[in-house]
Amino acid sequence: MIINQTFTITGAEGKPILLDLTYKTGNERAPMVVFVHGFKGFKDWGSHNMVAEYFAAHGLRYLKFNFSHNGTTPENPTEFGDLGAFGDNTFSKEFEDLDKVLTFAKSGTQFPAPVSLSLIGHSRGGGTAIVQAARDQRIDKLITWASIARFNSLWNPEDEDEWRKKGVIYNFNTRTKQYTPLKIDLLHDLERHARSYDILAAAEKINIPWLIIHGDEDINVNLDQAKELEKRSKGAELFVVTHANHVFGSEHPYTKDDLPLELQLVCEKSIEFINGGGAV
Repeated sequence: MIINQTFTITGAEGKPILLDLTYKTGNERAPMVVFVHGFKGFKDWGSHNMVAEYFAAHGLRYLKFNFSHNGTTPENPTEFGDLGAFGDNTFSKEFEDLDKVLTFAKSGTQFPAPVSLSLIGHSRGGGTAIVQAARDQRIDKLITWASIARFNSLWNPEDEDEWRKKGVIYNFNTRTKQYTPLKIDLLHDLERHARSYDILAAAEKINIPWLIIHGDEDINVNLDQAKELEKRSKGAELFVVTHANHVFGSEHPYTKDDLPLELQLVCEKSIEFINGGGAV
């Protein structure tokens, strides 16, 4: 039987982080996966819950969470109801959140502490996971799905002058039809931490097994970024999924009974990597 438990902890600036842990009965002490969602993402997006159940069915515990400033709320975890928080978000706040999630995962206060912990990050969450893994000894293995190689690839460089002048730019969310704000604090935060938040520099420091997964039809984050990460690494494995887009065939809402074939392949490869060896 698959079990799902929900928790809330305090994140950056005192805002809540909503988490859920999925596992199979009898696997309460199994190795743990912590999943980091991407830009305009959330823990219940699309097929994320099916992915969690897939990992649980294959003997792992799967912990996913919403960043405190991702725009959702614990009361409405699938809607961007707090655009003020979304606009106030920064990379530093997300690193603070991730650190607190990892501390919670390893604490053993709400569930048995994992003997081993693997970090999976998608898209912007992949970049965050790379930087975190380069400096955090609590992480045993790293997996990135369609990861960015630079944080400033999330916006058009030509928009920066207008951004500095107006203090905010707006990004259109095609699903919700909302214009989501990005305050200039996000850019200033990245500039203040340019060296420590350099994803490619962090890639060179990864000393744990690392699997890079990317689709060859990803129009959001080009496959070239995955190849850059592989080149900078000390021997990460690059696995290219043919005919796969940025979300590996998923969408939101996702109403099908089975995972997309591309995403199932991603899950299978990731589980194999976690259970087996892996290049460093």
